[in-house]
Amino acid sequence: MDGMRAVVQRVNGASVVVDGRTVGEIVGEGLCVLVGVTHDDTPEKAAQLARKLWSVRILADEKSCSDVGAPLLVISQFTLYGDARKGRRPTWNAAAPGRVAEPLVDEVVARLRELGARVETGVFGADMKVSLTNDGPFTVLLEV
Repeated sequence: MDGMRAVVQRVNGASVVVDGRTVGEIVGEGLCVLVGVTHDDTPEKAAQLARKLWSVRILADEKSCSDVGAPLLVISQFTLYGDARKGRRPTWNAAAPGRVAEPLVDEVVARLRELGARVETGVFGADMKVSLTNDGPFTVLLEV
């Protein structure tokens, strides 16, 4: 089984809206991070992902968020574990259930904040509208 997964986009501004209200927003250069959790992920994996997100050098001039104090918008995304190899309808068997996934996404956020990051978030399990300006475009997939 794969580990914790994140789609990381270098952005120039990003926000998430729930029920017409902005619940998380970053302005200017930063990262928008969609985090997927699978069944055997652990708090240690969450800490490892947080360290990677804080130090990955994908901002302008090959800088990291830790280098320039850039903010991150972290959003839970169970669909990162969708499998559409068979048929036309994806299956979500590899995605951890909410009771497992939510505390691990929270752990990624808490560990990032411990490292000194400014972190905004979505609302776990909500119908979220995510807007962003992908700067580059620049998108990477991280797995830990």
